[in-house]
Amino acid sequence: MCRSIKTLRPPALPEEATEDDIRAAALQYVRKVSGFRAPAAHNREVFDRAVDEVAEATTRLLDGLEIRGGVRTP
Repeated sequence: MCRSIKTLRPPALPEEATEDDIRAAALQYVRKVSGFRAPAAHNREVFDRAVDEVAEATTRLLDGLEIRGGVRTP
């Protein structure tokens, strides 16, 4: 869990964040909050659902941001 979550919006990221970028950030967040790098089998479902929900929320956030200076995420 040593990798930091990176900023996913321009200009920090030169191109639009990919689905893989968003999923990696969501996974890192859930790992950090839960304290598990990989959950036990009995926690797998709730862990995976949290990653999915964080990724969806991140996508909505990035889609809704208005970046000043003429750059807007699609």
